[in-house]
Amino acid sequence: MPLIITAIGILLLIFLIMKVRLHTFITLVVISFLLGVGLGMPINEIMGSIQNGLGKTMASTALIFGLGAILGKLIADAGGAQRIAMTLIDKFGKKHVQWAVVLASFILGIALFFEVGLVLLIPIVYQIAKQTKISFVWLGLPMTTALSVTHAFLPPHPGPTVIAAQYGANIGMVLLYGFVIAIPTILIAGPLFTIFAKKVVPSAFNKVMEGSIAKLGDAKAYKLEDTPKFSVSAFTALFPVLLMSISTIVTLIRDVVGLEDNLFFAIVETIGHPSMVMLLSVLLAIYTMGIARKIPIDSIMTSVESSVKAIGMLLLILGVSGSLKEVLMDGGVGDYVAEIFEGSTISPLVLAWLIAAIIRLAQGSATVSALTTAGLVIPMLAGSDVNLALLVLATGSGSVIASHVNDTGFWIIKESFGLTMKETFATWTVLETLISVCGLGFVLLLSLFV
Repeated sequence: MPLIITAIGILLLIFLIMKVRLHTFITLVVISFLLGVGLGMPINEIMGSIQNGLGKTMASTALIFGLGAILGKLIADAGGAQRIAMTLIDKFGKKHVQWAVVLASFILGIALFFEVGLVLLIPIVYQIAKQTKISFVWLGLPMTTALSVTHAFLPPHPGPTVIAAQYGANIGMVLLYGFVIAIPTILIAGPLFTIFAKKVVPSAFNKVMEGSIAKLGDAKAYKLEDTPKFSVSAFTALFPVLLMSISTIVTLIRDVVGLEDNLFFAIVETIGHPSMVMLLSVLLAIYTMGIARKIPIDSIMTSVESSVKAIGMLLLILGVSGSLKEVLMDGGVGDYVAEIFEGSTISPLVLAWLIAAIIRLAQGSATVSALTTAGLVIPMLAGSDVNLALLVLATGSGSVIASHVNDTGFWIIKESFGLTMKETFATWTVLETLISVCGLGFVLLLSLFV
């Protein structure tokens, strides 16, 4: 019955969002409460569970999410993103321009949220396609692949960051393994898949894209000489990764050598904390993208304020999706699933991927499916020696499978690329499925060695 009640709750969630058009935030609160009632929780404890779930999720992600949005906005408004993209295009040449777009998208995708990366990069890639007379979709699909992979696998993006916090995984190790998995996944689901997709739906690659880009909003154009230098722009975008990597390497050396904790390691651990990483990265961006370029502090703070306003509702949705997970745990669904799979020979890595994939197919949101999966999988971790960092990546892989009509990303890609429904399914939906399957495959391969 707990699984049936949960399934009914997810179906009702889909109905309220898609048919009734109720806002996602309100829907998640309503469904969380109804699930609590259906699962037999004391009615006077349900709202407390919802609040606890929201509080835990916000405590672990709000700073990272907010500071990450500020970092992306500062880089974009200064023209640093355009400098990175255009410099790589010049270096790679027209023949290898697709690989330049992949690399630029990967670099920017580390620091930018998926939607922000799309809004920022699509107009730039469109101009590149127009100047080089190359199909926009030929360049755009690998671009979205890089953004989607970084969003699913690499901290400080909210998905892997939230899941790591729920599982108690070392976020530095998640980042390290995430890089190992992300690179081959991007190559397979990006440039290689594009060759196949062009043969299956050639019509998608022959479109005249005029006008369709405007639907994602206007992007300010810069003269290249007015943008920050490439080295400065790339360093600012990659700074969060550099800090996390240094902290992880130092910690690994300490553990391998068996050194005792001291003030130095305490400082390194503090600097490597995701929230501190993002704070230091924002402070760096304020200088490199603003003060160093003689931009008035008031203008810089305007960018900061606008970025925070833009993610206000996203933060609420992210937080209340944690409420749904908390209700499922307090209602005993996770324990029930654990009982079902007790003694099962299924790898926890495969199980986490499978649960996340099923929930993703049902309700569309990668974040909600990942958090819900965490609620179901956590009770099964007792006594398990599974690598928690790989478990995070397996869950993230499952949560991005088969984007379709109940996913806002599906419609963003369809409208911005000017595709038909058939073309979107044959390109974007298949692409996301490839990312999911490749992610699981490389996680299982890596698990043989770590």
